[in-house]
Amino acid sequence: MDILFVLVGPTGIGKTALSLDIARHLGSPVISADSRQIYRELPIGTAAPTDEQLSLVKHYFIATHSVTDYYSASVFEEEAVSLINRLHREQPQLLLCGGSMMYVDAVCKGIDDMPTVTPEIRNAVLEQYNSHGLISLLEELKQSDPVHYEEVDRINYRRVIHAVEICRMTGKPYSSFRTRKVKKRPFRICKIGLVRPREDLFGRINRRVIEMIKNGFVEEARNVYPMRNLNALNTVGYKELFLYFDGVYTLGEAVEKIKRNTRIYARKQMTWFKNDPDISWFNPDNKEDIISHINSVLKNPK
Repeated sequence: MDILFVLVGPTGIGKTALSLDIARHLGSPVISADSRQIYRELPIGTAAPTDEQLSLVKHYFIATHSVTDYYSASVFEEEAVSLINRLHREQPQLLLCGGSMMYVDAVCKGIDDMPTVTPEIRNAVLEQYNSHGLISLLEELKQSDPVHYEEVDRINYRRVIHAVEICRMTGKPYSSFRTRKVKKRPFRICKIGLVRPREDLFGRINRRVIEMIKNGFVEEARNVYPMRNLNALNTVGYKELFLYFDGVYTLGEAVEKIKRNTRIYARKQMTWFKNDPDISWFNPDNKEDIISHINSVLKNPK
């Protein structure tokens, strides 16, 4: 039976290094499920695999797009599942690795098929948000789709924007497209989650932010600063450095904000993944236990 091993966990926990060991054990490439590492302009701030790591194991969905390209979880679902099915013809065991919750779910469960939004509507909704703020979009959503208005995270402007885009594009409520049906895949899915004590994880995050700054993160952010309104750049790290460029923060303040907001994001990731009963949890330092678990799955594939 074809198997897709799925390695998940919060940012900074050590997925990349472990994924190389697992991929080589399986004879598999690494299929990335990171919604920001696909952008070629952002290698430092997204902690993308290094050139050396990429040379050890073939990777997919790393530095394949520009920040100016449209990309979404639904596009990723289509491309990743198609790739997995194709690779399974030659390699029965594959590895998917990433911490982007929606991207992982897109492959494992599928997401609802949503109409493609035209650039004109996307730009118009974004312009409304920039000119009149989130309140105006929430008022529109309340009129267009009162059901989703009651459900949506009203602080998460990206989700509000997306819902308004769909309503405008189709003339139908966004909620009418949400079926929440889990799609059946022609392969078995085995999920492995990584967990560390909170103090350990937060220490790793803080140290990684400092390392990013030393490796040129400020210069990388400055290069994309003129495109700061793009959705691809609405990302922890870049947002704080953009405010440093604006004079709102000192560099030191921006760095501390990046550390704090990365820790907050890591907690959100863990909350999301902890709600998945299909995940088997391991400390990433216990590589032997993880490999043993994988081997037991391979011996009993059904």
